[in-house]
Amino acid sequence: MSVKIVLADDHPIVCKGISREAFDLGMDVVQVANSPETLVESVVRHRPNLLVTEVRLGGHDALKTLEQIKTEVPDCQVIVYTAFHNPTNIARASALGCYEFILKTSEMSTVTEAIRQAALGTPTSQNSLLVTTKTRMKRARNFDSESPLTNRETQVLRHVSMGLKNREIGKSLGISVETVKEHVQNILRKLDVNDRTQAAVWAIRNEFI
Repeated sequence: MSVKIVLADDHPIVCKGISREAFDLGMDVVQVANSPETLVESVVRHRPNLLVTEVRLGGHDALKTLEQIKTEVPDCQVIVYTAFHNPTNIARASALGCYEFILKTSEMSTVTEAIRQAALGTPTSQNSLLVTTKTRMKRARNFDSESPLTNRETQVLRHVSMGLKNREIGKSLGISVETVKEHVQNILRKLDVNDRTQAAVWAIRNEFI
């Protein structure tokens, strides 16, 4: 059975290029979506093996749809192929369980290989932006530091500093939203700051990220 792909991009030339690469790999692009709404509809209708999506579609945040997509079609691998090189986007894609995050400045062969490997079920490369970002955000506290935070609080602070919401942090760390909220409150209290922005500034100044 052919590998089915849904593309989500509002630039026709990008979709045409990826469609040709997919065809050469013997895969079938079953739908092209150009908005978050049509993206969800397309994935639910076609239940593809693979989704290749931009970060933004029609000026809207496409990553917000991924949690619903993963719930509706859990076996669908997701490759983010984007012009938006933003650490927050990488961190969010990692938290949402994407397979790969590729910049549009990359060679087309990079995209083609990612599609092929995702279709084969090959683990994501250790050199991937997603893997290196996830590793950095989950690493333990440096016990030589004078930080008042626990290991888990340090991990949560890194996620907060990257701009992730509580739900995304919970998915990334495998903990409940309520637990994330509790950690965030403890972080604010221990650092003696008023909000998440001030906590992020503290993290940057103290080289926590």
